[in-house]
Amino acid sequence: MRAKLKRWLCEGVVLLFIAAAAMLVMDQFRKPTLPAAFSDTPLQTLDGKTVNLAEMSQDRPLLAYVWATWCGVCRYTTPSVATMAEQGDNVVTVALRSGDDATLSRWLEKKKYAMPVVNDEQGQLSRAWQIQVTPTLVVMSKGEVKSITTGFTSGWGMKLRLWWAGI
Repeated sequence: MRAKLKRWLCEGVVLLFIAAAAMLVMDQFRKPTLPAAFSDTPLQTLDGKTVNLAEMSQDRPLLAYVWATWCGVCRYTTPSVATMAEQGDNVVTVALRSGDDATLSRWLEKKKYAMPVVNDEQGQLSRAWQIQVTPTLVVMSKGEVKSITTGFTSGWGMKLRLWWAGI
């Protein structure tokens, strides 16, 4: 029994490494090529505040989260981002083609999400940033992009990326 358990544990570790390698390769394949002015673009949130990603990332790492109300994977990642925002983590989100401001505001209110949201109603911002996959997570520190991840990421994975960017 003990030998069997040890074998399963070893196989599990190998599978975990294979899955991690596959995710890294997929991230590199799907990663957008952000323009030079990415972090300096002034953005306006739904509540009327103007934000600048480079400025927001000066004191502590910033998570810029591009998502959509219609995105299946975002159903699992957006609650974690909203929780991070509520806990005071440095987060800004961009809602991609998720309706006009009023529609998006109602959706956020229905879900009880309180997070800074930039509405990319027509997808112009996402096109300029060459983002083709939702969700896309961009972690920045001191105005520099430290990592870009696409697809599902856990709340712990997001927090780990922010921590790593701050080192």
